[in-house]
Amino acid sequence: MSRPLIAILRGVTPLEVSAITGELIEAGITRIEVPMNSPSALRSIEILAKAYSDVAQIGAGTVLSVETVIDVAKAGGKLIVSPNTDTNVIAATKLAGLDSYPGVMTPTECFAALGAGADGLKIFPASLLGTHGLKAIRAVLPTGTQVYAVGGADHTNFAEWMNASADGFGIGSALYKPGFTAGDVSTRAKAMVEAFDRAKG
Repeated sequence: MSRPLIAILRGVTPLEVSAITGELIEAGITRIEVPMNSPSALRSIEILAKAYSDVAQIGAGTVLSVETVIDVAKAGGKLIVSPNTDTNVIAATKLAGLDSYPGVMTPTECFAALGAGADGLKIFPASLLGTHGLKAIRAVLPTGTQVYAVGGADHTNFAEWMNASADGFGIGSALYKPGFTAGDVSTRAKAMVEAFDRAKG
C-alpha cells in the first residue's frame, strides 16, 4: 500500500541514509526526500536510487535551481520538491521526466505552479496557512489537484488536515533529525503510518 507520505531527511548523511530509508520503507513510507542542504545530498540520492528505486520514489528537497534539477536527475532521483514556486525549476523538472512538488502559499502561486506543469502542490509552511486557509484555496483549485501539507502537519493532526482536503503530507523532524538512529526512525515511522491509517479510516 503506497501512502501519500513523504519522509524529509534533512541533515542525513550518505553513511546512514540507506539504513534509515530501509526502515522507512519497511514501515510503509515509500517516498523519500533528501533536502539539498544536507551533507553530500546528491551522493545520498545516488545511493538510495541504486538501492531502492524499484520499491520507493527517491528525490530531492529544497531544490532552488534548474542546475540542481539536472544534477538530481543524473543521480537517479525521480522527485523534485521546493520550498517556493519557481516556474523555471518546475518546467525543468518536467522536461527531465521527474515529479514536481513546488512550495505554495497563495492562490497566485498555486495557479502559477500548476500552469508550469507541477504534479502537486506543497503547502508550506502549512502551519502558517492553516486548515481554514487550505479549505478556502481548495475551493478554487482544479478538481483533482494533489495538495500536500508540509510544516506543521504530522501524526497529531492528520485528521484535521484531511478534513480540510489535504491529500498527503511531508514529514520532517517528527521522523528524522540528525543524530537519530535507524531504530529511532523505525519506531517513529511505524507510529506515523499507524496514525495516518487511523485518520484515513
